[in-house]
Amino acid sequence: MVLNPVIKKLINERVVLASASPRRQEILTNVGLRFEVVPSWFKETLEKSSFAAPYEYAVETAKQKALEVANRMHLKHLRTPDVVIGADTIVTIEEQILEKPVDKQDAYKMLSRLSGKEHSVFTGVAIVHCSSKDNQLQTEVTDFYEETKVKFSALSEELLWEYIHSGEPMDKAGGYGIQALGGMLVEYVHGDFLNVVGFPLNHFCKKLAELYYPPPKHTIHHIKHDSIPSVETFEMLSDGECDSSDNGQFEDAKKQNSGGVSHSLGMCINSSHTYNIPVESQNGVIENTTRFPSELTHLLDGFRASKALFVACKLKVFDLLKDKGTMTAVEAANQLNTSVCGTERLLDACTSLGLLEKNYKGYSNADLTNLYLVSDGEYSLHDYVLYCNDHMWPLYTHLELAVKEGTSQKHRTFGKKAEDFFQDFCCQTTEAKQHFMSAMHSISKLTARDVAVAFDLSQFRAVCDLGGCTGALAYELVHIYPEMRVTVFDLPDIVTNVSNFQPSRQNPAQISFTSGDFFKDNLPEADLYILSRVLHDCSDEKVSILLSKIFAICKPGSALLVGEIVLDEKRTSPARAVLQSLSMTEGKQRSGLEYEQLLEKHGFISVQMKITGNLLDVILCFKKTSIH
Repeated sequence: MVLNPVIKKLINERVVLASASPRRQEILTNVGLRFEVVPSWFKETLEKSSFAAPYEYAVETAKQKALEVANRMHLKHLRTPDVVIGADTIVTIEEQILEKPVDKQDAYKMLSRLSGKEHSVFTGVAIVHCSSKDNQLQTEVTDFYEETKVKFSALSEELLWEYIHSGEPMDKAGGYGIQALGGMLVEYVHGDFLNVVGFPLNHFCKKLAELYYPPPKHTIHHIKHDSIPSVETFEMLSDGECDSSDNGQFEDAKKQNSGGVSHSLGMCINSSHTYNIPVESQNGVIENTTRFPSELTHLLDGFRASKALFVACKLKVFDLLKDKGTMTAVEAANQLNTSVCGTERLLDACTSLGLLEKNYKGYSNADLTNLYLVSDGEYSLHDYVLYCNDHMWPLYTHLELAVKEGTSQKHRTFGKKAEDFFQDFCCQTTEAKQHFMSAMHSISKLTARDVAVAFDLSQFRAVCDLGGCTGALAYELVHIYPEMRVTVFDLPDIVTNVSNFQPSRQNPAQISFTSGDFFKDNLPEADLYILSRVLHDCSDEKVSILLSKIFAICKPGSALLVGEIVLDEKRTSPARAVLQSLSMTEGKQRSGLEYEQLLEKHGFISVQMKITGNLLDVILCFKKTSIH
């Protein structure tokens, strides 16, 4: 096999797979590769619209996964790996990337869209070679991608729902797993089957052989043409000379260099963007060709995109299109009581952002919009979008002063100065409180499942969600763990108004609401305490008070579950958390190591962390190790 000589090369090296996927582990184990598994903490939140093609997104995600593990092992674990392998598999149809479904209805929409059609499965792979020089991590990156075409049979409603109810689609990109029950949906596969499972083994083996066994120099010929630079080719090698296959592999490697990494005869060169390139024209004059970086245009236009989304939600454009179906700009303007010119431009802007679809009949909502932006949707973020427009947008207009002074600018933005969030909330009008609760309810519903299933919580019967607001997380918990009883502990003004947010399908006996201030009042007794989106808003002093109180009331074997955005060790990713910190609240965002040290400082041990790749990450810790 092509891989056999490479195994000899890697036998004494520390090889790391930056993935928790059991399918990838099995594929690589079966060919004799020895490796350790260190799941990446990189959040898969790259902006998909910034990539020219879907495979570029998969390659970049794989690269970032591998680099995150390499950096973390070097800095935190003081164990520099020799080779880190990162991979990311995506399902695409009509150039749109399909994520993991958020619920059964979302899975139904995905699978219905794939029914009877051919789609593509891309896997991006990054191979990172690491070394340490003067205690600084050095990396060389090689990346590639593989595409496999998959055709689904026309699926009946009965078969669709039978598969969805099996539960298999819920953690699979595109809503199916070909290696299990999902195989019954597939009519044919064109390309590497293992690529659909999760790792393109054949291409990976060829790439390793290319890196470790480059063709001998005598096989390389330089061909010069009058009007183009010289190019390199190499002859077909015998098995005795090299285990690489044919010269097409080398050309493919150059073509598939989508991540900005150059590969030349087994040598890896770190990627870097070059924007000013001297070019010699035919008449011998040196010219500069300048490409304005798309990354900067995306940032420069970001505020326009945000405001377009805010205004469309405020005018309830998406609600209108859901109720009425496809509408022209004139029809929408008449319904919204807005100008035709302004409405058409707003609708076109929303279409360019992927929020609407446009054809000769007019405009209609995209699937994403119906799911998340229509105000009455089960997972609607409509109220949170309005909260960002009314509270965060004005606050960030004073960012320059916030940076200069290092303080929150609420007093300049809203004409008042509160010591912290809790005091600020109590000072708000009833209407403002309702708007805040609606915003928090919408974001909590979206994050609740990730928090609830990050760890197996079935051992806990009595749970207390501190600062649980409307109980969105509590309802998700008792839905997943029917034996669980949850007490939501929050401010009196919040508890008084939670009835508007209670789902009718839930058994109210499983959930209770208790009012109080968790900094001052006694906490309810529980086996598990939850702090979701709380710690980042509190000062170090208040965090210490709160964690000390929880530890003091915890019985042996009790635990604490924390839901927060966890920064990487450089404290520069994910960008959402870093940008959020610019609001200059008295609290702060923390890295995984900082959370671990903080919790251990207050007596908690066995700290476990789950980077969900969604809006909230989850940390679980215990009062003692005997139950763990």
